[in-house]
Amino acid sequence: MSKEKIVLAFSGGLDTSYCLIDLKQRGYEVHAVFVDTGGVSDEEKQYIEDRAVALGADQYHLLDASTELWNDFVKPLIWSHAKMLDSYPLLCSDRYMIVAKSLELADKLGTNIFAHGCTGMGNDQLRFDQTVRSLGDYQIIAPIRELQSKTTAVRDYEIDMLEKAGHEVRLSNSKYSINENLLGVTTSGSEIDDFKAPSEDSRLLCKPRDQWPEGPLQVDITFEKGVAVALNGEAMAGPALLAKLNQLFGDYGVGRFIYTGDVTIGLKGRIVFECPGVTALQTAHKALEDACNTRFQNQFRHTISQRWAELVYTGFFYEPHVRDLEAYLKSSQSTLNGVVTLETNGGEVQAVALKSDHILVAEGATYAQSASWTPEEAVGFIKLLGQSSSLWAQTNRDK
Repeated sequence: MSKEKIVLAFSGGLDTSYCLIDLKQRGYEVHAVFVDTGGVSDEEKQYIEDRAVALGADQYHLLDASTELWNDFVKPLIWSHAKMLDSYPLLCSDRYMIVAKSLELADKLGTNIFAHGCTGMGNDQLRFDQTVRSLGDYQIIAPIRELQSKTTAVRDYEIDMLEKAGHEVRLSNSKYSINENLLGVTTSGSEIDDFKAPSEDSRLLCKPRDQWPEGPLQVDITFEKGVAVALNGEAMAGPALLAKLNQLFGDYGVGRFIYTGDVTIGLKGRIVFECPGVTALQTAHKALEDACNTRFQNQFRHTISQRWAELVYTGFFYEPHVRDLEAYLKSSQSTLNGVVTLETNGGEVQAVALKSDHILVAEGATYAQSASWTPEEAVGFIKLLGQSSSLWAQTNRDK
């Protein structure tokens, strides 16, 4: 009798290593899949493959999701300028691409059983489970979450099981929990969890001040309908462009922040995150949009941004309402064509110049200097615009 096939989202770490062994013991034909969303070296990818094979995976799959991450997430992220609590640009959102690619593999293999290594404590389980339920009729198995109902010493249990099965456990020398992908890096643990100042050891992409290059950095980013398509005049695919911006602005320490937010289950979570490329892109795009879109478009963007961020952060990336919001965002990019010059001397980045045929400038008008209307027309406009407020003041002044 053939075994049931199961697709396991696999990273090679302790939790997914335990999952693979556990699923094999349950009798499944385990297909371990590593979905590459950037930020992982070739050496690490080879380790992940070797680890899966050594643990007994019936088949190992390496899938690239960088294009999907750029098209499905980075574009609306930049268009909306979304940040959770006006701070965190949702660097965890590669999880949606990991699940989607894993389920595509499951369909090809003819199985509807999917496994992941999420715990029952954080937001990732929401992102994984809700994505699975939104994309089709699949059975979800979460061995770590199941294990937490059996023991509170989960890590010790995992290590003991792996060692009894004859597998060494690679214990990280790092004091931090680090998640890295094309979008950037999030770091937690140690003094960060204790609400103390993060150590310089927590840096990964963003160099400290004493290592910044001499002199300023200037780069030109070309946009077509709100999408970055070239860097310093050189056409580049989105993932490559974002990776290059991570390197350029990371060397100048740009894009490093601390975020404290509410985990959906009710706890406070604190992380250090580094996203030089996303910071640069959002800065450049905002400068172009502020100049080329109307006042009402730019005001409404804030409403869209908050809603989109909340949905995506909490696990509802495939909620139909997200597509509704993105339809508006895409429509609002129709005239966002041009070149934005970014400059940094270290730590922060500014848009210092831009060129576009769509900048909303009235011919012969310069802010606070000259205009195509008369002073008398300005006085009349002010009077009519403020009529309601003036009437309220007059009516209630002596009452």
